[in-house]
Amino acid sequence: MRSGTAPHLIALFVVSAVSQYAGASLAVRAFAAMPAAGVAWIRVLTGAAVLGAWRRPWRALRGQPRSALLLVAAFGVALAAMNLTFYLAISRLPLGTAVAIEFIGPVLVAALAVRGVRNLAALLVAVAGVAVLSRISLSGSAAGVAFAITAGLLWALYIVLAHRVARRGLGTTGLAAAMAVGVVAIAPVAAAPALESAGHGAVVLLAVAVGLLSSVLPYALDQVLLRRLSRGAFALLLSLLPATAALTGLVLLRQVPGPLELLGIGLVVAAVTLRTPEVAPIG
Repeated sequence: MRSGTAPHLIALFVVSAVSQYAGASLAVRAFAAMPAAGVAWIRVLTGAAVLGAWRRPWRALRGQPRSALLLVAAFGVALAAMNLTFYLAISRLPLGTAVAIEFIGPVLVAALAVRGVRNLAALLVAVAGVAVLSRISLSGSAAGVAFAITAGLLWALYIVLAHRVARRGLGTTGLAAAMAVGVVAIAPVAAAPALESAGHGAVVLLAVAVGLLSSVLPYALDQVLLRRLSRGAFALLLSLLPATAALTGLVLLRQVPGPLELLGIGLVVAAVTLRTPEVAPIG
């Protein structure tokens, strides 16, 4: 028995993406009062605290084999490092440019998972849509570009590891434990900037809101989706992010898409429609 239809899964993904970009818009505002690394640390810390209180992973993971614990630890390091490098990128580059460069990760995962003419065509259409939406400017900060590329490669690793965690049945419990590992992993470079700004209650609350919107809800939904989709299908669904970002910008920032942006959105949606997600039964 299949757990859901493709449109239902796409709807869940859009909810996740809207939440993620709403959090990103708050993060950019928080950078004015707290360094990007500090915002990233509080984001991961918030996710670890909320998910930890909910799932209590220290109980659920007791008795798990060492391989499962190592998988969760690797997942946590990749997740936290991805968040950190992405925030360092968007503190130096426009959000759209950073997201476009970061897409090197999911496109790579999708490319490696492609089978069949239809899937290859869908991937090519998705890449074309992302390229139209991106309009990458190479005149930006070299450090920002480097951070964005690193975030993209970590995003690819996140997809692979998150898929393994989901298929192993660890789900949100594994996610909660992974985020706790992530808090520790990036603390040496990110905790101090956060603590130095801790006296500014408003910015701390803003960073906590970023964690709720950009980590807790999206990553929990990722685990739901990854139990039902192949890595390749999930990576291609990520191509919806530029389209969702444009819609979120329209609603929250009053940014009206131009003709090229609308063309890109159309190509990306067409790619997702063309590529039939591989929905896997549960249990």
